[in-house]
This record gives sequence, structure tokens and C-alpha cells, in this order.
Amino acid sequence: MTPYKQTSILIIALLLTTLSCEEANKSHQPKQKTETSLKEAFQNEFVIGTALNENQIFETDSLDSQLLKKEFNSITPENSMKWMFMEPEKGKFDFDTADRFVAFGKKNNMFVVGHNLVWHSQLAKWVPTLQSTEELSTSLENHIKTIVERYKGKIDGWDVVNEALNEDGTLRNSIFLEKLGNRYLIDSFKWAQESDPDVELYYNDYNMCNSEKRAGAIKLVKLLKENGAKIDGIGMQGHWNLEEPSLKDIETSIVSYAALGLKVMITELDITVLPNPWDLEGAEVGQNFENSETMNPYPNGLPDSVSLQLAKRYKDIFQLFKKHSDKISRVTFWGLNDGQSWLNGWPIKGRTNYPLPFDRNNKPKMAYDSIIQVARDSIL
Repeated sequence: MTPYKQTSILIIALLLTTLSCEEANKSHQPKQKTETSLKEAFQNEFVIGTALNENQIFETDSLDSQLLKKEFNSITPENSMKWMFMEPEKGKFDFDTADRFVAFGKKNNMFVVGHNLVWHSQLAKWVPTLQSTEELSTSLENHIKTIVERYKGKIDGWDVVNEALNEDGTLRNSIFLEKLGNRYLIDSFKWAQESDPDVELYYNDYNMCNSEKRAGAIKLVKLLKENGAKIDGIGMQGHWNLEEPSLKDIETSIVSYAALGLKVMITELDITVLPNPWDLEGAEVGQNFENSETMNPYPNGLPDSVSLQLAKRYKDIFQLFKKHSDKISRVTFWGLNDGQSWLNGWPIKGRTNYPLPFDRNNKPKMAYDSIIQVARDSIL
């Protein structure tokens, strides 16, 4: 063997030994946590959504767009598909923003939720002026069918009826109930089904963990089914706080709605860290109260102690969601970051709230980390 060949063999042997040592060392090193996202973390449990405002729908802020695409695989329009925007004049529809919303979702392979078709609030001004039962019924049918047919095969699920219950579980005395009776509920779901037989249809409401309202929602679902109307899921709005509703009440509600053969969705999730007036009623948007230092305690930033509370609350809630992931199909946050949350102006204008996993600069908070950790942990 020539000296050249001997040298080559020695070099190769040394390289193989070095590589083997490096691999052995790697196998004994703790695995580093790889970067992930909310949608990736819970990809085996449920989709993770957020609500989009008009600027996000039109992608005017590139940082918002990047965060939306990275973290979420479902979207809901915060306001742009409500009656006052979709049909501002009788029979005259404005589809521009809704079209862009749907296109954004489809382009990014997201589960697209339409919100909403029937709601007593944010109606176009002309709707309450309708005098006859027949005219209101015809207008309601036309509104539902026109919109659902336009997005047939493009929207994956519709909040057909929104917030039709009082806190005691009785039906809210809206213009629809007053003039059309409870038949409007049945007809609304049937009209949506006729317009797109394959789309999922939901009932969506707040305080759905309260026992009386839960009983009312179950009664509503049974009314729909007994009259041949299709309903696929219940949207439990998660406008909650640091202590209420209790985990027990949330769990009882998830199990109860799933027992009806329905998908359960946690919708409009945000956790307020601010005190609220004692007589605040759920998430009824018409309520407004006076601002004060007591009611706005963190105008310049959230103390670490409260940030920890918020992180713990999100952790506990998501552990429960993970436990019941066989019943829950979607969890949707109501807003992308703290600065865009509706809770800064409701139920008291001018407050500074911190209810979401991302801060005002789109940076993940301790709450975000606690949610991701739940996904990494095994089920308790």
C-alpha cells in the first residue's frame, strides 16, 4: 500500500470517528423546542381561528397578515358581514369586503366562517321600519338566500342566528320574534340549508355556560330539529374573565351540547383582565358605562402578576379544550391582538384591555406560551 493510500485511509477513519462521536453527543443532548404556531400546535385537536377587521381583510398591514397566516387556520369577519354592511339598502347588497374576506381565507387554505345572517343588533336602518309580517319575512328570506348562495362552496360554516336568547333562556324579543314568532328561527336555518346544502350551520351566543341559558339553547336546538331544520353546531362565545365562568360550567356545557349530536365551537374568545360593572349583562353590545380610574386600572401596561393570572387562565381553559377535543371542532379568538380588541371600548369607552395572546405589537405574551405548552403536554 502506498503512503498516499495509508494517509487517506487514516483521514477517512478519523472523520468517521468524529462524526460518530458528534451523533452520540447529540443523542444525549436535550431536544430543543422547535418554533411552532397555534394552528400547528393543535392540528390534531381543532382548528384555531381569529376575527378579522376590515384592514386585515384588505391586507393593509403586512405584519398583521404575516401573523394571521402563521398562527391561524380559520377566520371569521368581526363586523363586515353583518346586515348593516351587507344589505345597507333594501335589496341592494355590498359584497366588496365580504368577497375579499372569503378570497383571503381560500387563498390561505383556512376554514372560513360567515358571521352572521340573523341578529337583532347592527341591522340596516331600513329593517326596523318594515311594518308587515309578510314584508319582514320576505326580506329575511331574501337576505339569507342571496348571501348564502353567493358563497356556496366557499364559506365552510355559517353563524345563522346570533344571540336570540335572554339570560333566563327565553327567546329575545327582537323584531324577528315580535313579528314572525319562533318560526323565524326554523325558517332561517331552512333557507340557509336550501341555499347551500353542504355548508355547516350554527347557532352562536354568549353566556352559553349559564345553566338557564344552556337549557334555553338546548330547547332551541330541539325546536329546530323537530321542525326539520338542519343545525350542525353550537358556538359558545368565550367573552370570559379571569375567574368566570368556572371550568366546571364550561365543561358541563361542552358535554351537554355535544350530547345533542352537535359540534361545539368556542367562538369570540377573549379574557378581560379589567373589572366590569356589577350589573353588566353578558356581551350585549348596547351596554355602556362611565369610565373611571377604578374601571381602567392598567392604562400604561399590565402588571406581571396579572399577566401570570391571564396565562394561568388560558392554560386551564385550553387544558379543558384539549380534554374534550373530540367534541370541539374550532376555537376562535375575537381579534388578532390586544390593541384591536373590542374590549378596549366596551362596555366602557376609553379603557385599555389585554385580553388576547398577542400584545399591541403582535408579540406573543405569557398567555400565548401557556397555550402552546398545553399542546405539548400530555392530557392530564
